[in-house]
Amino acid sequence: MCDAMGTAKPAVRIDNDRVRVTEWSFAKSGDNTGWHRHGFDYVVVPLFDGVLEIAHPDGTRTEAVMQRGVPYFRKAGVEHDVINGNDFACAFVETELLEEASAG
Repeated sequence: MCDAMGTAKPAVRIDNDRVRVTEWSFAKSGDNTGWHRHGFDYVVVPLFDGVLEIAHPDGTRTEAVMQRGVPYFRKAGVEHDVINGNDFACAFVETELLEEASAG
């Protein structure tokens, strides 16, 4: 999934023909996933309450407020770098839907 190595640690928990489930762990503030573009639709479930900073290709950053256990969904094609914006370690579980995204 990642094009450039970040400092966050991915641990693939499930990888089969239908889904890839990866737990992303951020040990400290500023740890990041590295720049990447999602090739599949995906769901993220935060394992913490706090914030992630999302860096965008145009140089801007947005803050995403996370709630433990509250999932969110994104479509394929999203390009970004995810950064721990907290002063504590955090993690989330990402599930990629490994099939062609439907038109619509």
